[in-house]
Amino acid sequence: MTDPRISAPSALRNRGPILEVLRAHLPKSGTLLEIASGTGEHVSHFAAHLPGWRFQPSDPDAERRASIDAWAAGLANVAPAIDLDVTGVWPALRADAVLCVNMIHIAPWAATPGLMRGAAATGAGVLITYGPYIREGVATAEGNLAFDADLRARDPSWGLRSVEDVAREAALVGFAAPLIVEMPANNLCLVFRRAG
Repeated sequence: MTDPRISAPSALRNRGPILEVLRAHLPKSGTLLEIASGTGEHVSHFAAHLPGWRFQPSDPDAERRASIDAWAAGLANVAPAIDLDVTGVWPALRADAVLCVNMIHIAPWAATPGLMRGAAATGAGVLITYGPYIREGVATAEGNLAFDADLRARDPSWGLRSVEDVAREAALVGFAAPLIVEMPANNLCLVFRRAG
């Protein structure tokens, strides 16, 4: 039988630093909805190290969902991956936290407001996004500029987003301005919490 697991070298590199952000900014237990779970290497790593949390992975791609479930096999705190397209109608979900890694820049802009609306609808008190961003008044690394150009050449609707534009969409649905956490390889984690 063919192994359905897909591997992404970037996921293996960044899962440790992202786990440290989760440990620093999440309570000890709860339910976390991961958006665009991709290969499943992130969620399986986080679940193994955060036993107090229940994880709900998701991805709109069936092949990715099969990979996610294969990576998470044997982890009692990971539910089967669900089909979720952030720009469409979300299933009725409740979550204490929502995590989205490396989606915002490789999706049309409509995915960002969709993510914010959906995360707010889950009742989550915290939303964490990870990836490369552009910031007003902060020089963008040459590698990120080249990556942005490559993304836009592949799909004109893709590209690095500004922290300020993403934060404005989050504010529209009740999230406060994000805490910005510097990450390796010129990436950022944006930690949004419910305003008030």
